[in-house]
Amino acid sequence: MSRTTGMSRSVLGAVAVTAVAALTLTACGSGSGSASAGGGSGKAKVKVGLITKTDTNPFFVKMKQGAEKSAKEHGAQLLTAAGKFDGDNAGQVTAIENMVASGVKGILLTPSDSKAIVPAIEKARAKGVLVIALDTPTDPQSAADALFATDNLRAGELIGEYAKSAMKGKTAKIATLDLAPGVSVGVQRHDGFLKGFGIGAKDKPIVCSQDTGGDQAKGQTAMENCLQKDPGINLVYTINEPAALGAYTALKAKGREKDVLIVSVDGGCTGTRAVKDGKIAATSQQYPLKMAAEGVDAVVKYAKDGKKASGYTDTGVTLITDKTQTGVTSKDTGFGLKNCWG
Repeated sequence: MSRTTGMSRSVLGAVAVTAVAALTLTACGSGSGSASAGGGSGKAKVKVGLITKTDTNPFFVKMKQGAEKSAKEHGAQLLTAAGKFDGDNAGQVTAIENMVASGVKGILLTPSDSKAIVPAIEKARAKGVLVIALDTPTDPQSAADALFATDNLRAGELIGEYAKSAMKGKTAKIATLDLAPGVSVGVQRHDGFLKGFGIGAKDKPIVCSQDTGGDQAKGQTAMENCLQKDPGINLVYTINEPAALGAYTALKAKGREKDVLIVSVDGGCTGTRAVKDGKIAATSQQYPLKMAAEGVDAVVKYAKDGKKASGYTDTGVTLITDKTQTGVTSKDTGFGLKNCWG
């Protein structure tokens, strides 16, 4: 998100912009006269597509920057597209079709609907296009050639382990502020948190669970609803930092912001500053720029030698906190702010 979620997003230049149904398709290059990825001047540039869920979420803005930087380094041409909203599957399908028609060698995709996008991916792959999912896996994961992403289960597990250590000696009353039903990133982070804390989905410590869509306003409403259900909540897991800040706002309104532990996932700059300010106790930081840069590298390599990337590549996650806990490996907010995004 998120999804989110660790680096600059500078735009290299819009060469051509075509309005396409629910999204914008933009071709970005490293300037006229660039060599191809194969090395010789005068050859056609390798075309790489990047399709994100939206173009406004800081996580995807950072992802685009990573792709642009890598494309420039390789002398490749980057085509970009984004849905109008998170969940715009029809827009992503149209983007894939247009990119294939434009002659891309590979497409990097953060699927809005992991299942519904599969037929469009299969058509692209049948035409020899390498398809790499970024951040969010397709369903099934094998529908794409490869996945470059945070280990979201591990990201949740890290904050679960942290929360368990921080709550030592206290009886936990937990509110989980989740994403939405069936979204793989949200499910993995939630399940990871439970695993790290050492509890099951139906265990007594969980007193309230609400969906937030990863939105700050909805996070605030969800926290308000949970406090009505059980005013004694003392630990809050959130799908991402906007939801965490919404929860903090609701808790502050009740005078509870000092005695409720909030843990989250993403590692955006706003969220990392919230950790530094004590609003969030800890967050698991992920690295969208790295996902995209490595994706572009893989497409260019495929253009050179015909070898396709495959399987899962873990792009890393780091627990960020200034309040360390025994037995839990972490980095401070100084590290987090140097590697954040947004």
